[in-house]
Amino acid sequence: MPVEGVRRPAWAEISASALAHNVAALKSVLGDTLLCAVVKANAYGHGAQLAAKAMLDGGADSLAVAIVDEGIELRGSGVSAPILLLAEIPPETIPDALSHSLTLTIGSLEGARAAVAAAKKLGGLHRVHVKLDTGMGRMGVTPDAIDDVVDVLIASPQIDFEGLYTHFSVADGSSAQDRAFTRAQIERFNEVVAHLKARGVTPRILHTANSAGALGYPESRQSMARIGLALYGYLPEGWLSSALEEKGFTLETALTLRAQVVAVRRLEAGDRPSYGRRRALAHAATVATVPFGYADGYPRRLFDAGADVLINEKRYPLAGNVTMDQLLVDCDDDEVRPGDDVVLLGRQGDQEITAEEWARRADTITWEILCGIGARVPRVLVG
Repeated sequence: MPVEGVRRPAWAEISASALAHNVAALKSVLGDTLLCAVVKANAYGHGAQLAAKAMLDGGADSLAVAIVDEGIELRGSGVSAPILLLAEIPPETIPDALSHSLTLTIGSLEGARAAVAAAKKLGGLHRVHVKLDTGMGRMGVTPDAIDDVVDVLIASPQIDFEGLYTHFSVADGSSAQDRAFTRAQIERFNEVVAHLKARGVTPRILHTANSAGALGYPESRQSMARIGLALYGYLPEGWLSSALEEKGFTLETALTLRAQVVAVRRLEAGDRPSYGRRRALAHAATVATVPFGYADGYPRRLFDAGADVLINEKRYPLAGNVTMDQLLVDCDDDEVRPGDDVVLLGRQGDQEITAEEWARRADTITWEILCGIGARVPRVLVG
């Protein structure tokens, strides 16, 4: 397991109350639709075990992960709720998944046969969901191959064909083309559902909606929605806020990255701190050292992009290149001392730095920023 840096003053605070609030907000939109909380990639950087517990306590109905190891970790922490694997896994890993009561995704005829063989050997009854490729083009069963896959699954007394789902590729897009494509994906999915129903095959759980789908396409909610980014307090795109606002809700960001100043020095005008001596100080300044670097998830390109940190409720720019373990901060002539609280992401006083701001500056997406928070940063549940 990765070592956490519990002996240095840098950590991530995860707000249990914010996660529970976001669950409640999204369930108000979903109505009778089940909420599956996506906690893959260490719960989008928030800490899978902490986030999963807070979300389940807040009313989430089930969980979803990307790989078997993520599911086994959650089972080891005492999670008993259903856990869906969001991709078809290699045949040799299926026994581990089934023995930990993880719900398999079936994305091919070969995958269906491998699941049936493993389930027969293990015995018992095991849930599977079939993933339908309606246009994402990444993985899943094509509509013209669905009968062959379903025939293999329903012939096995050890397989419970519980669910059928698909995944949207542009549900967050607001253009007419994106909206038409998303609606076409929904239509293709519903055609397959109707086809299976005509055969007498009716999976109990149907799900197409991700965060964007759930908020932007009411018709996509089906019987379950897989919610990821929105649970952590961020919208895939701003236009999706209206569904929440109609219910009187806004989302709350759940993660704050904090540290403390560990060193302070006075540098002269023209000095060039940090690796590469990239930028001269325009004037004499107090420069603070903060123990957080690119190994912890602070992108190097944020220096060139003009990023700030918060110290004593004020924004300060970086004074030099981001290093592996540390940041240097230009605090001007202000009084800053070792031990002062630093917020890298989150709120301090009436100032706030969000993952969306980092993403804009770094020319990337919010998901990548959150998932990039390093394993050695301790996650601490608060609130």
